[in-house]
Amino acid sequence: MLKWLKKSGVKMALVIGSLGTLVLLVTAGVAIEKTNSLEFCVSCHSMEQTVYQEYKKSLHYKNEYGVRVECPDCHVPEVYPDKLFAKIIAAKDVWHEILGTIDTKEKFEKHRLRMAERVWAKMEATESRECRTCHAFDAMNLEDMGRRAQRKHPQAQQEGKHCIQCHKGVVHELPADYEG
Repeated sequence: MLKWLKKSGVKMALVIGSLGTLVLLVTAGVAIEKTNSLEFCVSCHSMEQTVYQEYKKSLHYKNEYGVRVECPDCHVPEVYPDKLFAKIIAAKDVWHEILGTIDTKEKFEKHRLRMAERVWAKMEATESRECRTCHAFDAMNLEDMGRRAQRKHPQAQQEGKHCIQCHKGVVHELPADYEG
């Protein structure tokens, strides 16, 4: 009897462990996808009154092509584990909203440069990976660009530059204390 109990106990533990792991993975996957939306991103008061308003004035929100790029497209990698790491890091913004660190426009502006520098550093480390999902040098039609862009983009490509090195402040306002 004791042998059977030991064997069945191990089997039962494996079954429960497997089911528990499956439930945890499905729940985590659903949570990651639910938090990967524009609606979730701007649900915080500070985001609604600052960066969301800036975004709505940008070409990423409204343009002649009718293509809309949303928060996760720029700020959340598509691949795991990078996507999971981005979500964990972004949780601090929710935490600071709850703590009241950035819950008003004035408080948000006080921390904007530090937050922007963190995003820029991530984009620099990935060579603007999320930008390049949509923007590729070889897909650019230089004839449709202004004179400066026609001159700068081929030069940037030749020098191995990427988006964030030249395009800070495209969607969101540059911090008042930015000295770029």
